[in-house]
Order: sequence, then C-alpha cells, then structure tokens
Amino acid sequence: MPSRNQATMDRRAVIAAMLAGRKDALIVAGLGSTCYDAGTADHPNTFYLWGGMGSAAMVGLGLALAQPSRRVVVITGDGEMLMGLGAFATIGAKSPRNLALIVIDNEHYSETGMQPTHTHRGVSLAGIATACSFPSAETIYTEQELAATIPDLFGGSALMFRDVKVDMKRYPMSIRMRDGAHIKNRFRENLLGQKAFD
Repeated sequence: MPSRNQATMDRRAVIAAMLAGRKDALIVAGLGSTCYDAGTADHPNTFYLWGGMGSAAMVGLGLALAQPSRRVVVITGDGEMLMGLGAFATIGAKSPRNLALIVIDNEHYSETGMQPTHTHRGVSLAGIATACSFPSAETIYTEQELAATIPDLFGGSALMFRDVKVDMKRYPMSIRMRDGAHIKNRFRENLLGQKAFD
C-alpha cells in the first residue's frame, strides 16, 4: 500500500518546537538526524546515541524505569524504530507512565541514501504501538496537531507514542559533541550529581 503522507512539516523546525517545551525532561536522541537536530539546542539533559541504531527506545525505557520521577522523551527516526520493533512490545508490557516515544518520520532512511522505509509503504507505527498496549498512540501531520501534543509529551503522566510526519528536506550534518564518554559522563553528572562519582 503506498504512503498517504502529505506532511509538509520541516524536521528541524518540529524538533525545535518540541525542545522549546522540554522543561526538565530527560531526552534520548536516536541515530543520526535526530542527534543533529537536537544538538542545535544542546542541553546536558540530552543523551545522544549517534550511531547506536535500534537502541534509542530501549535506552529510553531503561532510563524511565531508573528515574520514575522524571519525564523521559525518546526522539528518533522511522528507520531506527523499524529496526527495533520488538521494543514496542517490551515498552508496552512494562508501560512506564513517565515515557514518551516520538518518531520523526520522513518515510526514508536518511542516513543511508534516502531509500523508502516501510512507513512509506503503509506500515503504521502508531498502529503497532496501539497493538502493543500503548494507552496513547497517534500520527501527527500538521503544526496544529504538533502544538496540541507537545504539552503532553513533556507534562503528561502516561506512556505515549507519536509518529510525527515530516518532509524529506535534509540539512548539513552539523557535528557538535560526538565523544561518547563525554556525553555519558555529562548526562550522568547532570542527572545524579558529582557526588555519585566521588
């Protein structure tokens, strides 16, 4: 089945709008483009995975379970989420109330040459999330729908999934912070405090 994606939203503008409402949320940024975009508004509460394809959702789950009093938001792409479909079932079974899973979905594998993903062929990630017992799962197509969902992403008290449809515009790959040890240490120290490492 061909895609019905008529989205015109700009990927970087979408992530900028989301990050503007982040409050003190802990953010896990998935492979490639979502790291580049999140890095334009760098924050010590952001954990960049860079090349860890398929792991963003499960890192977010672990973080949400370890920090139940904090809101955890995973922002990743459709290619990575399709690689980790089993994560939907595990997250749905654990059902952490403090986790939001956001897929920035341009229906293409941006990092490997813009080949169409399965969402381009009609696979519904929101449908998969619903089947895996996510209490809230939607596909977002417009700026108005995005604006309406941002408060729940960062201020909600339930597990939620949003598949945010964006256009195929690509940006220069602006690399700021890529040292994995530094990213990990900065995130942990900001979250747990320096005393955790003394």
